[in-house]
Amino acid sequence: MGKIKSKSTKSTALIIRQRRTFSEAFKREKVNEILLCNYSIGSFCKLWEVSTTTVYRWINQYSPEHKKGTTMIIQKDSESYKTQELTNKVAELERALGQKQMQLDYLEKLVTLASEKYEIDLKKNFKVPL
Repeated sequence: MGKIKSKSTKSTALIIRQRRTFSEAFKREKVNEILLCNYSIGSFCKLWEVSTTTVYRWINQYSPEHKKGTTMIIQKDSESYKTQELTNKVAELERALGQKQMQLDYLEKLVTLASEKYEIDLKKNFKVPL
């Protein structure tokens, strides 16, 4: 026995939406409305039948606050305070290290000058007869 093909109840008609072009003034107006929280992006997309990608592109083009390629860093006050404290601590430790290095250089120069004056190698010979 052969298989019987059942006919599908789905429509195979292809619906093609007409291409729409929005003016720049319309885009600017709608971006301002979105930024003023008159619309959410999702509701705007449903209302005007526009993709979210298109809306975000409009926002990047026509919004003075939202420029493409800019990054906004958001920190809590405690995080920024902690970052500042750590930066200050690093600067303090670098100053202390610099002072210790200067003292070390001074003492090495003092030993070198004393060795030349007394004609004794103080770096190698610590038992100097008095």
